[in-house]
Amino acid sequence: MIKDFLPISKEDMKKRGWEQLDFVYVIGDAYIDHPSFGPAIISRTLEAHGYKVGIISQPDWKDKESITILGEPRLGFLVSSGNMDSMVNHYTVSKKRRKMDSFTPGGIIGKRPDYATTVYCNLIRQVYKKNPIIIGGIEASLRRLGHYDYWSDKVKHSILIDSGADIISYGMGEHSIVEIADALNSGLAVSDITFIAGTAYKAKTLDNLYDYIMLPSFDEIASSKETYAKSFYTQYINTDPFSAKVLVEKYKEKLYVVQNPPSKPLTQMEMDDTYAYDYMRDYHPSYKEAGGVPAIEEIKFSLTSNRGCFGGCSFCALTFHQGRIIQVRSHQSIIDEAKLMTEDKDFKGYIHDVGGPTANFRHTSCEKQLTKGVCIGKQCLFPEPCKNLTVDHKDYVVLLRELRKIPKVKKVFIRSGIRFDYMCADKDDTFLKELCKNHISGQLRVAPEHISDSVLKLMGKPKNEVYERFRKKFEKVNLDEGKKQYIVPYLMSSHPGSTMKEAVELAEYVRDLGYMPEQVQDFYPTPSTISTCMYYTGLDPRTMEKVYVPVNPHEKAMQRALIQYRNPENYDLVKEALIIAGRTDLIGFGDECLIPPRKMAYTKYKNSDTKRTDNVRRDTSNSHADNVKHNSGKNAKNHTVKDSNKHTKNVKDSNTRKNAKDSNVAKYSTNKNNKDRKYSEDKSRNRTDNKDKNKTKRR
Repeated sequence: MIKDFLPISKEDMKKRGWEQLDFVYVIGDAYIDHPSFGPAIISRTLEAHGYKVGIISQPDWKDKESITILGEPRLGFLVSSGNMDSMVNHYTVSKKRRKMDSFTPGGIIGKRPDYATTVYCNLIRQVYKKNPIIIGGIEASLRRLGHYDYWSDKVKHSILIDSGADIISYGMGEHSIVEIADALNSGLAVSDITFIAGTAYKAKTLDNLYDYIMLPSFDEIASSKETYAKSFYTQYINTDPFSAKVLVEKYKEKLYVVQNPPSKPLTQMEMDDTYAYDYMRDYHPSYKEAGGVPAIEEIKFSLTSNRGCFGGCSFCALTFHQGRIIQVRSHQSIIDEAKLMTEDKDFKGYIHDVGGPTANFRHTSCEKQLTKGVCIGKQCLFPEPCKNLTVDHKDYVVLLRELRKIPKVKKVFIRSGIRFDYMCADKDDTFLKELCKNHISGQLRVAPEHISDSVLKLMGKPKNEVYERFRKKFEKVNLDEGKKQYIVPYLMSSHPGSTMKEAVELAEYVRDLGYMPEQVQDFYPTPSTISTCMYYTGLDPRTMEKVYVPVNPHEKAMQRALIQYRNPENYDLVKEALIIAGRTDLIGFGDECLIPPRKMAYTKYKNSDTKRTDNVRRDTSNSHADNVKHNSGKNAKNHTVKDSNKHTKNVKDSNTRKNAKDSNVAKYSTNKNNKDRKYSEDKSRNRTDNKDKNKTKRR
């Protein structure tokens, strides 16, 4: 077998002696042959099973000839928008066009269309009328049934209906894509491939189905938010490969979308095989002239240790895509990849990450999951850790120690998300000690998200006291180690359940921490999350209780501004928010106040050389869906947290200073929630994405 990039032209096919491909893979990203990218894994998996695959990367969707450059495939087309949903890739949470696409050569924006999977499928159908089209990747997986679409603000069909594709290989796809390929290779018509786990397909009749759940029809979920919420929750509790039922959604008299249960999780041997293929571990050399592909920079020297997440955050789509069952690679597989990494000419001695969706999950949450699946309607960590939860970091500690011993490795960082509640449940602090001593550099980024327990409950996150307990343990360990290291919390504004009252509480908490977050994550309603269902319906689908939802762009701007109240450009928004919340006690010159009574004149932002530029707003929307590596922690360099002693201010003391007038907040919340979703959106977009890159001490 030739070790090279897969063909992107007929000249490449000739070099391999191929006259026709089995599959042509159309992708919305630049072609990067690295196991952190879904198209690379799927194409190499097919290659390992004997299939010939070629890549068409970012075709010109306005020119149907761009889809013909590799000729007609023998078995079919594969289509993916890429590693990221094309709409999240294009737009910030305020629906502003982004200025950069990290998955495109040179970071150029606009090389793929909106709703890329659908557009590419329709482009193929213009030329190849009968060839099977199999779609996959994050965009297709999370749109496999009727879903709320934030960007158009309406319920949209299953992507199978709008794209004209024949079948979805949803989830991670290694099992299902090989089974689909084998079925097509055997001569089976794509319309007869209805039996593969991890797929969804269109059907004219349900005569061959048994033991299935009939969901409400598309017309019913499109016309009733209550029905939509009930249907969504049925889908949510049928995401486990061991217990899920077949789901059916009706579109018209003789058109149904049928979703089979998810594929079984990969075994450790299968995980090892997946990451051992002959990846080139870089972007295609044709991109060098454009300056390469930015997305490779953070992951080129990172190691994937696991998949899946039993954390169960409401705003995360991992349950629908990777599932809740943890799958891990062996130590030897990871070490072999690390050694290969050290031979790269660009390797400087630093492994950037060893993790996955959650770095410190290295085994299933309990033993029964590998035979009976996860519990239906229950979470492993929320609201309290399950009594059957296996809490153990020993395997991860041993792996990290082995990686540190590899020649040429200077330091091993952990930048994937770390579940602090899971760490708190571990009576053995060895991992926390080694984390502080060896695997962070000055800062540890964790995701408490909020401090209001009512909001945290809707988020599926632990109570604030759990985070405070972790913070104290972290500070004690660093004190014992003689290190000055700090926690930098990820905070989220405007999540369902957050009224102006909770937003002010979060601002007070930030005040008492003594620093201003430089990045604020405004809740982004991406497809197939519980939080998005709340956002659209105003109901918690788990309980069907009503939930307050900040949907008005101006209110969202105020909630975001409160977290960054020290930014002088946010003064007017913060003052308006405090007046609405009945918290004018926080306007003044006292230590407890957030802002002074009037806007102060200034020429530059404190402790910064950057001068203010009036009427300029920088685009920095940073949502959870923006994190490509499944909630990975960002590189912490270039950020500074000052005056750690300010942690000693007790948050509870600050709460006693509050005189929140809940009746005003409730009145405001009700009025705002009934307003049109698009009210004043254009006027406030400049405000919602304002980011201050400068650093400041607490006033």
